[in-house]
Amino acid sequence: MHDFPDEPHVPEQQQANAVMHLRFEDVSQNGRVMLDALPHGLGPAIWVKLLRASPVEALMTTQGIIPILTRLIIEGGDGPIAAREPLELKGSYQLARTEDAASEVNRLILAMWLSANARRSRTYGPPPPGAGEPIQVGRVFAEHVFTRPFAEPGARKVLRFDAPDLPPVPPERYAWRSPEALMGLPAGAEPFDPEPTLDPIPIAFGLDHTDGNQHVNSLVYPRLFAEAAL
Repeated sequence: MHDFPDEPHVPEQQQANAVMHLRFEDVSQNGRVMLDALPHGLGPAIWVKLLRASPVEALMTTQGIIPILTRLIIEGGDGPIAAREPLELKGSYQLARTEDAASEVNRLILAMWLSANARRSRTYGPPPPGAGEPIQVGRVFAEHVFTRPFAEPGARKVLRFDAPDLPPVPPERYAWRSPEALMGLPAGAEPFDPEPTLDPIPIAFGLDHTDGNQHVNSLVYPRLFAEAAL
């Protein structure tokens, strides 16, 4: 398993609690929260509670600087829970920078952490052992890189903030992991095939898969990866 980044100590104004209600299809037949349901908790816990009306939102609305999701780690947790059981969310975020080999800033980062708890329960049938006790049903780490996605190609990279309530460069340094490093197998895993193979069935994306950032929404991919592994 790839390491889940440690949650840093951040000021109270960068932490929040929220509640998220699940859809029936967000809970599997064994009572576990579906992996692709967990990242939706970033909305109420961080985007709404913490970033709405913040300097980060001002960057988006006035300067066209948008944090684009570049890495997502989703971990399932304990169960079972009932589909009607709300999730208690705890979220936090941190602004950071990455540096190249010459110690020059080459990215500005928005990192998010989310944990989700619920009461042990069951949708149908008798209550499970330990019914009512709080359990962690999952957690999420989300890495974003600030960019200007609607600018000309040469003007998209963001290396400094120009906002009165933000430092020009965040003081925290972030450990960047390249896409090539992330594509490696976790420790102890064995590949199904000796070499990568092309899936014979093409995947077609339509408007139903997109969002306002003018690309395929990042949460489309976890479901595709899960189905490809079956």
